[in-house]
Amino acid sequence: MEHPDSILIVDFGSQVTQLIARRVREAGVYSEIVPFQSAAEGFARIRPAGIILSGGPASVPDENSPRIPQEILDSGLPMLGICYGQQALTEQLGGKVEKGDSGEFGEAYVTIDEPCALFDGLWDLGDRHQVWMSHGDKVTALAPGFRVVATSPGAPFAIIADDARRIYAMQFHPEVVHTPDGGKLIANFARHVVGLSGDWTMAEFREAKIADIRKQVGTGRVICGLSGGVDSAVAAVLIHEAIGDQLTCVFVDHGLMRSGEAEEVVGLFRGHYNIPLVHVDAEELFMTGLAGVTDPEAKRKFIGKTFIDVFEAEAKKIGGAEFLAQGTLYPDVIESVSFTGGPSVTIKSHHNVGGLPDRMNMKLVEPLRELFKDEVRVLGRELGLPEAFVGRHPFPGPGLAIRIPGEVSKERCDILRKADAIYLEEIRRAGLYDAIWQAFAVLLPVRTVGVMGDSRTYDHVLALRAVTSVDGMTAQAFDFPGDFLPRIATRIINEVRGINRVTYDYTSKPPGTIEWE
Repeated sequence: MEHPDSILIVDFGSQVTQLIARRVREAGVYSEIVPFQSAAEGFARIRPAGIILSGGPASVPDENSPRIPQEILDSGLPMLGICYGQQALTEQLGGKVEKGDSGEFGEAYVTIDEPCALFDGLWDLGDRHQVWMSHGDKVTALAPGFRVVATSPGAPFAIIADDARRIYAMQFHPEVVHTPDGGKLIANFARHVVGLSGDWTMAEFREAKIADIRKQVGTGRVICGLSGGVDSAVAAVLIHEAIGDQLTCVFVDHGLMRSGEAEEVVGLFRGHYNIPLVHVDAEELFMTGLAGVTDPEAKRKFIGKTFIDVFEAEAKKIGGAEFLAQGTLYPDVIESVSFTGGPSVTIKSHHNVGGLPDRMNMKLVEPLRELFKDEVRVLGRELGLPEAFVGRHPFPGPGLAIRIPGEVSKERCDILRKADAIYLEEIRRAGLYDAIWQAFAVLLPVRTVGVMGDSRTYDHVLALRAVTSVDGMTAQAFDFPGDFLPRIATRIINEVRGINRVTYDYTSKPPGTIEWE
């Protein structure tokens, strides 16, 4: 689809490219990301008003390093190059980039040397501002038409500008929070340089995605896997709005849900929406297959495969379905596989991304694939989902299986379900639920000695986890007040047979992930 009032973001493999899209959207401008390998096609399809070139791990001086399509360079459209994007622009427009003996990484400060459209209403001459650098290579000679407008100790070409061609580039990353004014720089590019009005809303995203879904699906039938989380629920309601009765939702109760979750999900869809829903009791199938499996990747891949087996069986029962819909989000994608098919490192396979079997017969419909969790919640409210459901903490598709390191069994799931329910109940009672991004319990494959009623116990250890986050890409441990954690620990040990020790996980993301597996 054409989006003439949009910004096209060419992805060169950066781990934070999606943050560029976030900043553009926060400026009220629609944006789409395309990998550099298919950027020419994306450019022709979208016909955008401006271009942003992302960072990336490659080195411009290397042979066969990624390049900007000539169609984009010849378009005459405004462009903003970031890190690798700056270097690629410089090299391809006649400047020079060299490998550096040492790089510039982390916090840095740029000094504003000359006025520039990017600085309008934001930065003044002589100002010094914090930015975030991450580069080894560097520009050593400007392309014709460019001038230096800001410098840093490690980057004499920190920001460059070609005002006549409306091309601007910077060595640092404005998209990350470590560049405090970065979002405003990107907004200035979108509004002042490109000239867009900044009136795009989630309602427009909704309309665009409905059109995309209709174009992809045509007259085909779709089944949507509901996991119990907000992502799959929002995806289901959005797809139903697009294609109506062509959609059938399938809720697979794999025995790995939280306490009361199955009843809640089924009640929501049968009580609030006129969407056909199939409730499949597959606990025995999943538990049998997980017996003896301890490797986290093996768990995820088994769950992904078995989900597809169940979905395909249900698709046959309704007369065949060509498409499988999922609530896949961008953090899932970036941890499982590169968004672009490029060199990003796989952190872990998500059951709905890297965990899907190659032999799957259905095509995927993933309308939320480029959104972060907070954006999905905005979309959910736009679609009219109940607030109690939209505001729920994230819950992984593999469910409790990845909150039980080691072998999964019904007995362990039941223990964890009871403990997790107490934890969340106390969080809600304390009025802390909405202040926390995600809270859950993890049953560890460890037993410790305890004393209960003057008797020796040898039972499980439970870890509690609660984090704050904006988009799931980074997270900090939640700092509970006063005696909250000791009180929770006492209640869990008293009420849940099989647990005699409770710990709290203070690890941030990174270096950890939010979930334990």
